[in-house]
Amino acid sequence: MKTMTTRALAASAALLLAGSLLAAEGPPPPRRERVAFAQGASSATIKGSLKGYAEVDYLVRAAAGQTLQVKLQGSNLQNYFNVLPPGSANAAMYAGNMSAEQSWSGVLPADGDYAIRVYLMRPAARRNESSKYALSVAVTGKPLPPLSAASDAKVAGKAYHATARVPCTLPYQPDVKACDAGVIRRGNDGTATFEAIGSSGVQRRILFVQGKPLAADTMDPVTATRQGDVTVVKVSDNERYDIPDAFLNGG
Repeated sequence: MKTMTTRALAASAALLLAGSLLAAEGPPPPRRERVAFAQGASSATIKGSLKGYAEVDYLVRAAAGQTLQVKLQGSNLQNYFNVLPPGSANAAMYAGNMSAEQSWSGVLPADGDYAIRVYLMRPAARRNESSKYALSVAVTGKPLPPLSAASDAKVAGKAYHATARVPCTLPYQPDVKACDAGVIRRGNDGTATFEAIGSSGVQRRILFVQGKPLAADTMDPVTATRQGDVTVVKVSDNERYDIPDAFLNGG
């Protein structure tokens, strides 16, 4: 009897330790799945299910200037989706739980893999609830390809046609007065993708069409004003970039 009790206690301790380690490690990373369109099609509907803290990232390859359209129908009312720009781990350009609609459409600022993250809100995940869903994804419109190296020289080893330091203001970084930036020119008329580059990579992408900002990888409001030959772009009230026309146009 004593041996059985000791074994039971040891087993309970092992289970508690495993649970503690799982809690410390946090939820598992999202499962990744690439969205494939049938030949000649520009849209697809994916059916799936998830439970608890499980998340799925549906990767969609698209280009600057194209429009991404997403719609989610889930059996659980706390089933949402976010849209993450290329290379982003968590920062979203759309967050479904902040919208009354479970659909989104937006012009894309850059080329790359956009992740549509499907998940359950934390209260539902904590209760280990589940959801069956149908995710509709479409990519429409003509892309704005980068200028070739023959028509606009590129920075060696980079996708950029030029790099520079531009005046900027960043959230929660009052000491920052200038940012490293790169530009991918898509025309000779001010059509380009501006990228602000931080210590961990790209921190903001803004698509300009004929010198005017059209899209950005943020859910915050974007405004632009002119100061001479500089476009001042503000993201919400605490982020700003002063972008010279010559940087966008080249020449």
